[in-house]
Amino acid sequence: MTDKPISRFPVPALKDLPEDIAARITTVQEKSGFIPNVFLVLAHRPDEFRAFMAYHDALMDKPGNITKAEREMIVVATSTANQCQYCVIAHGAILRVRAKNPLIADQVAINYRKADITPRQKAMIDFAMKVSAAAYEVGDADFDVLKSHGFDEEDIWDITAISAFFGMSNRLANVTSMRPNDEFYTLGRG
Repeated sequence: MTDKPISRFPVPALKDLPEDIAARITTVQEKSGFIPNVFLVLAHRPDEFRAFMAYHDALMDKPGNITKAEREMIVVATSTANQCQYCVIAHGAILRVRAKNPLIADQVAINYRKADITPRQKAMIDFAMKVSAAAYEVGDADFDVLKSHGFDEEDIWDITAISAFFGMSNRLANVTSMRPNDEFYTLGRG
């Protein structure tokens, strides 16, 4: 374990947080066995923490045509492009768990085009990467490709929103120097 700070900004103590935020963090700790650093770093600003988590949950925890593992693939690939160590490591762990595959996160992070994923998933990530890097170029042809792989308009919105949301998250994590928890490195590998 490291003794380095998890953020360059102040990190509040759990006991000093508003009751609703402390309760959410405690629930996550009880479920996972540790507190992901993102919760403590973002709790520095309680109103923003609540808004961030509400949008995160709305995007990542919903049922639909895009599985929870595929949503994590989008996060891992776009976070790699944005050079966000925290999100690649943390969401890579979640991807391994949700996909029940100890190899997939590393493959997607290093080069999703060579990963053991389906053509549908590659098309999904291609689009997410375009949203992440050049959203101004998105056009009808991009929608046509996704629709040819069985994605509908709502799915395309989800892919777009996940890519955009994690673009913001990646920037916050990078500027705050948010460190991934050591626990994430081994989660879902054994």
